[in-house]
Amino acid sequence: MPEVLLRVKNLRVNFYTYAGVVKALDGVSFEIYKGEAFGLVGETGCGKSVTAASILRLVDKPGRIVDGEIIFEGEDLLKKSEREMREIRGSKIAIVFQDPMTYLNPVLTIGDQIAETIREHQDLTAEALEIEMNEYHNTSAEKPSKKALKEAVLRRVEEALKMVRMPDPRVVI
Repeated sequence: MPEVLLRVKNLRVNFYTYAGVVKALDGVSFEIYKGEAFGLVGETGCGKSVTAASILRLVDKPGRIVDGEIIFEGEDLLKKSEREMREIRGSKIAIVFQDPMTYLNPVLTIGDQIAETIREHQDLTAEALEIEMNEYHNTSAEKPSKKALKEAVLRRVEEALKMVRMPDPRVVI
């Protein structure tokens, strides 16, 4: 029998607005098995992105996970500390955002952002960081900022950042 890698059980997420409580997810449950390709499909606004954000515990306020379990490799992610979640986000679960423009910093160069990601997720000396940076298409501080990039280039940057953060992710969302 295949191993369950991720189990989402009875997940409920509410958004608390001035107009009242909006139930974004109301009892979502599914399992993803090791080696399985799993698709979550639905119409705009049905909760796909909220589900993905919930798995990584990245639901922004006014949203809040109010009930359920998110079991990854046998452990409930909802019971993990923020520090433990950063470690999981940085090595075991990857997320590919629909729009790279939403997570790139418009003030920093792409090279600076890749270097920062490498520093956060890999224990490297300054010399090793420079060597690592050269492996990612000689990205340097002189390269253009986010504002100057086209969508196709942003996708390549997204892929490079994903590879730096998670050389061997177990789940890609």
